[in-house]
Amino acid sequence: MTKFDEATQAIRVDESTYDVCLDDGYAIGGPLNGGYLMAVMLRAVADASPHAHPVSTSAQFLRAPAPGPARVRLERLKTGRTATMTRATLVRDGERYIDMQVTSADLDGDAAPHWSATPEISMPDRADCVRFPSPKPESNMTLSAQIELLFDPSSIGWLRGAPSGRPESRAYFRMAEPQDPDPYVLALAVDALPPVVFSAGARGWAPTVELTWHLRALPAPGWLTLLGSGRLISDGWFDEEVEVWDSAGRLVAQSRQLARVGRG
Repeated sequence: MTKFDEATQAIRVDESTYDVCLDDGYAIGGPLNGGYLMAVMLRAVADASPHAHPVSTSAQFLRAPAPGPARVRLERLKTGRTATMTRATLVRDGERYIDMQVTSADLDGDAAPHWSATPEISMPDRADCVRFPSPKPESNMTLSAQIELLFDPSSIGWLRGAPSGRPESRAYFRMAEPQDPDPYVLALAVDALPPVVFSAGARGWAPTVELTWHLRALPAPGWLTLLGSGRLISDGWFDEEVEVWDSAGRLVAQSRQLARVGRG
C-alpha cells in the first residue's frame, strides 16, 4: 500500500457510512486539495458499489474541511445492470463539507477506443519541461511533496511575472512515490494543476465551487499528461477544463470546474 492509498482509505462502518482521516500532506497553502478529497470519498463509493469504477463524479465544495477524522455518508440512488448512482457526503460534527453524485460502472482495461480525438497542443519533451521551485515550509504547500509535475514552460510564464494572458496550464504528472495511475490518482490529477486563471494574470487562492470529472478509460502505467484551459473569466468567476492523457496516448479523464478568481 502506498502513502496515497493510506491517505485515501475509507473504513466501512456500515453499508452507508465510512470513516476516513483527511491527511494534512495534501494541502495547497492551507485548504486540502479538492482532487484528494474526491479520491477519499470515491474509495467509499467504490467499496459500497457493485460496480468498480467511478465513471462520472460531480462534486459541490460547500466548505473546506480541515485535516483529521471525518465520515463519508452514502445514499444509493439507483442500481442497474451496467451502472450504479450514489450520493456521497463528507461530514464532520454534523456539518456537510462536500456533496458528490457518482455514477460507477465496470470498465474494460483492454478495450480499444472506437474513435478518439488527439490533443491539439503538443507537449515538449519532459527533459525540456520545468519544475516549480520547492515551496517554503511556512507556505503549507504539502501537496507538492506527494506529486511530480513537469510544466510546459510556455504555460507558466506567470511564475516569473510574465503571464501569457490566456487561461492555460500544461504539465506531465505522476505520484512522487512510485505508483501506477488508477481512478483515484486520476481524481487527484484532474485538480493538480495551478489554476489556469494564473496565466491570465490573476493571483491568490482560487477556491473550486463545483467540479465534474469523467473517467474515460483505465490508465496505462507511466506519466500522465495534463492539459488545462479555460473559456471565460468574468465577474469574479472562471472555468477550468482539464484533459488527462496516459502514456499510451489515450484520453483517460476529462474535467470541468467552476471556481472563484483569487483575491490575492
